[in-house]
Amino acid sequence: MTPDQIIIFAILGLSLVFFMWGRWRYDIVAFTALILAVIGGVVPTDAAFRGFGHPAVITVAAVLVISRSLQVSGVIDLIAGAVLRMAKGQGSQMTALSGIGAVLSAFMNNVGALALLMPLALRLSERPSAVLMPLSFATILGGLVTLIGTPPNIIVATFRTDITGEPFALFDFAFVGLPIALIGLVFVLLIGWRLIPSERTGRRSAEEMFDLDSYVVEVSIGEESEFVGKTVRELEALDEDRSIVVGLLRDDSRRLTHIWGERLRAGDRLLLRVDPATLDDLLKKAGLTLTGSEHLDEEKIRSDQVGTMEAVVQSGARIEGRSPQTLGMRRRFGVALLAVAREGQPIRERLSRTQFRAGDVLLLQGDEEELADAVAEMGCLPLAERRLTVGRPRAVLIPVLIFTASVLSTVMGWTPVHVSFAAAVVALILLNRISANEAYLTIEWPVIVLLGAMIPLGNALQSTGGTQLIAESIVGLSGAIPIWAVLTIVLVVTMTLSDLMNNAATAIVMAPISVAIANQLGVNIDPFLMAVAIGASCAFLTPIGHQNNVLVMGPGGYHFGDYWRMGLPLEIIIVATSVPLILIFWPL
Repeated sequence: MTPDQIIIFAILGLSLVFFMWGRWRYDIVAFTALILAVIGGVVPTDAAFRGFGHPAVITVAAVLVISRSLQVSGVIDLIAGAVLRMAKGQGSQMTALSGIGAVLSAFMNNVGALALLMPLALRLSERPSAVLMPLSFATILGGLVTLIGTPPNIIVATFRTDITGEPFALFDFAFVGLPIALIGLVFVLLIGWRLIPSERTGRRSAEEMFDLDSYVVEVSIGEESEFVGKTVRELEALDEDRSIVVGLLRDDSRRLTHIWGERLRAGDRLLLRVDPATLDDLLKKAGLTLTGSEHLDEEKIRSDQVGTMEAVVQSGARIEGRSPQTLGMRRRFGVALLAVAREGQPIRERLSRTQFRAGDVLLLQGDEEELADAVAEMGCLPLAERRLTVGRPRAVLIPVLIFTASVLSTVMGWTPVHVSFAAAVVALILLNRISANEAYLTIEWPVIVLLGAMIPLGNALQSTGGTQLIAESIVGLSGAIPIWAVLTIVLVVTMTLSDLMNNAATAIVMAPISVAIANQLGVNIDPFLMAVAIGASCAFLTPIGHQNNVLVMGPGGYHFGDYWRMGLPLEIIIVATSVPLILIFWPL
C-alpha cells in the first residue's frame, strides 16, 4: 500500500466514522475531509473545488428548484386532492398517499414529495405512525425509477459518462427500479406497516404532542413585586434558563406580540414559557403568583394576528445542532419557541439550552403572516396542512410545460440532463414562476457542499489506486463464487453504507469501486453501477440513512430502532429482486 493510498483510506475511514456518529453535519465532515486530502497531497490544489461544477451537482440543484416550482404552482395539489377525495378509510388513504408519493418522487425531489403529503397524512389518519413510515419508504422507492428521482442515480449516471462517454438515460433506471418500487410498495402496504410497534401513536395536535400545561403557565404580577414598573424584557433576563413571555393579559385585552418593552403593572397576567424545574425559583424571585386553571386554554396563545405552528427540523437545517439561546431565536427569526418533542416525547427541561436535532418537532408562536416564512428560513418543514394552491390555469400550466420540455430534451438526447434542467430553472425564473430568492432558498446547500466535496475525494480514491486495491481484495476474497454473488456483495455493502451515512456520499465512494471490480472480473460495468444506484438509494434500516426517514421520526413518534422492523425485510426483498432484474436487463 502506497503512502497516498494510506492517506486517502484514513481520510475516508474517519469520514465514515463521523458520518455515522452524527455529531457534526455531513457537509462539514465532507468539506473537512476535502481540505485534509488537499493538505495531504492526494487531491491537487487546482482540482480541490472542481466538484462544485460537476454535472451531478448542477443537476441536483436544478431538480430541487424545479420541484419547488411544481409545488407552488398547485398542479401537484390538484392531483393529490383529486385522488385523496376518493380514498375512504385508513387502508385506502395509506395506499393513495403512498402511491402518490412514489409517483411524485420519481419526477421531483423525494423530500419535496414527502413535505407535500405529510401534513395531509397527519390530518387524515387516526394513527399517523401507521402511515408516515410507509409514506417515507414509498417516496424513497419512487426515486429508483428515473435518473432525476434521487441523487445517487444522478451521480452514477454522470460517473458512467466519465468512464464510457455515455450517461444512463432518463428512464434507464426504470427497467430495474420500477419493478422494485412496485414490489416494495406491495410489501409496505400489505405487510410492512403492520410491523411498526402498535404503541407508536404519533400524536397529531399540539396539545396532545407537547402537553402545553407543562410548558406554558399563567402568572400574575402582585402589588409587592419588584417588577412592577419594569419591562417584560427585564423579567425574562431574571431566569438563567431564558423563560420567555408569550402573552400579556391586561384587563380585558390580550397582547401576544411586541410586548418586550412593555412596563408591567400590578394585576397584569403573563403567559410564561418556563422550565418546570425552575418555575418555583422564578416565582419567588419575581414575586409572581400562579393563576388560571390547571389546564391552559390553547387559544390564549393565539389571536387573529398571532398563530402557532408545528414544524419538524430537517437534516442540515440552519438551527440543527444549536440551541434557542445561542440562536437568539425570537430576535433572529421573530418566533417564540413554546415546546419541543423528540421521538414523540416532549422535552421538558432546559428548553432554551436544548440543541435541536433533525427530526425534532417544534411548537412555534409568531405573526400569522410571517410564521411560514420564518419556519422555512430556519430550515424546518411545517406540519400544518396547506390550502390547495389551485391558482390560475396558466400558473399551473407553465411550470408543467417547462418541466416536460426539459424531460423531452433529455430523453431525445438533444441536451445533457444538467443543461436541460438548468435551462428549465432559468426559464422558470424569467417567467416569474419562481423568484430567484426562492430558488436559492430551495436548494439544499448542505447536499450541494457534500457532493462538491466528496467528488474530488472519490476521484482521489481512484487516482491513488485505492479503488483497484479494494476491487482486487474483494475479488480475491470472493474466490470461486459466481459473478452474480459478487454483484450481490456490492449491492449489500452499498445498501449497508447508505443506512449509516448519506446516500449521495455512498454513491460517490462505491461507484468507482464497483467499476474497478467489474474491470477486474472482465465484465460489463453497467450491472455493477446499477447495483450501486439501487443500494445507495435503499436506506430503510435507520432514520439517518435518508432525510425522509428523519422527517417522519418526530411526527410519527418513532424510535431509532423502529425502522429496521419494516426496513430489514424490505431490504431483503429488494436484494432478492434486484439482482436477477439487473442481470436480465443489464447483462454481464
